[in-house]
Amino acid sequence: MHTTNRKNKPITCDIFCAVIDNFGDIGVCWRLAKQLVHEHDVSVRLWVDDLLSFCRLHRAISPDMPIQYCLGVEIRHWNSAFLELTFLKIEPAQLVIEAFACDLPECYVAAMVAQERKSIWVNLEYLSAEEWVAGCHCLPSPYPSLPIIKYFFFPGFTLQTGGLLLERDLIARRDVFQSELHMQAAFWRALGVPLPKPDEVRVSLFCYESIALPELFSTWAKATTPILCFVPEGCVLPQVAAFFGKEHVVAGDILQYGNLEIRVLPFIAQERYDDLLWACDINFVRGEDSCVRAQWAGKPFVWHIYPQQDKVHLKKLSAFMELYCSGLQPDARQALYSLWQEWNIGQSEGQVASTSLKPVWNEYWEHIALLQRHAREWSQHLSGNNLVLNLLNFVQKIDRMRSLECKSDLR
Repeated sequence: MHTTNRKNKPITCDIFCAVIDNFGDIGVCWRLAKQLVHEHDVSVRLWVDDLLSFCRLHRAISPDMPIQYCLGVEIRHWNSAFLELTFLKIEPAQLVIEAFACDLPECYVAAMVAQERKSIWVNLEYLSAEEWVAGCHCLPSPYPSLPIIKYFFFPGFTLQTGGLLLERDLIARRDVFQSELHMQAAFWRALGVPLPKPDEVRVSLFCYESIALPELFSTWAKATTPILCFVPEGCVLPQVAAFFGKEHVVAGDILQYGNLEIRVLPFIAQERYDDLLWACDINFVRGEDSCVRAQWAGKPFVWHIYPQQDKVHLKKLSAFMELYCSGLQPDARQALYSLWQEWNIGQSEGQVASTSLKPVWNEYWEHIALLQRHAREWSQHLSGNNLVLNLLNFVQKIDRMRSLECKSDLR
């Protein structure tokens, strides 16, 4: 695995992922690992501290195996009992990715320092649209007590950032799926769902708990067109059950109220989630990974941003909306702003439930054709800024700079 060839690009990579909450961290890391392997022939070791969450995303992962291989990626369980013995026997990779400031093990950092030709150490940061990100992207950060440098790499939505994860064939596969009715029909049949009615609206709802959810359901139930909402297993199911007056709901349940039908889906593996986003008319998504996938779907979406203390998440949400809405007509822009803010504002502690979601939703839906066109154009706009290509180009740049420094020292 560790043959060295610096001429074109790194051929070995270690990715470290600590699963902090939900599935966003491992979702991003797993996509990144697969893309490096399948599109760029990089040998990847993915270190994950929570294999149980990982196997929810990809069923082939065993939560009990400390070393396993899946889809060309070597996967290692990152736990304290396994660390010291493991790192005494391995050589750090040429490219080391510390995902979301998860803090590398001290023994691994020491092994990097001991290398004659040190690994290129990158901290892959969280996604943000805030203006300061561009100024911090690719900045070096010398280690406080050791002769090694870490570089910050920020995903983002502008050319001044690292871009977004985008597989080479994703847009083409999406376009084929969305243009071929038989592929969509096969997808619905696989879920055990009937084909869409002519006037039906299909919604995917992947969100955190929200005080706005009951009013959203009530609004949909009183809509003039039937709405079929797909809710995957997760933290929001108790709220779904409460709305329908049930003690609990499980995957496979079908719930009806007025013009709203809810279908509870099993937790969807990562490979099938794109199909759901492509097939629905509008997608409610949460966190980072599903938000990015919703943008590649080219469909209208509503982002439930991860709530943070002191309402920091609302600033991040506003920064993204400023970018995303820049090309929209004023009335459509205001409708989108209002819905996203109503959907997210209740996450802050002490907020009272919104009483204005119904008119906000109705106004949003009046602009759905324009929002659909905008979502497609936005997807096309983003597709030229590929995170993996940018990351590998950055690594090559650092490698060339180091080579020039070595030559200079020899003189």
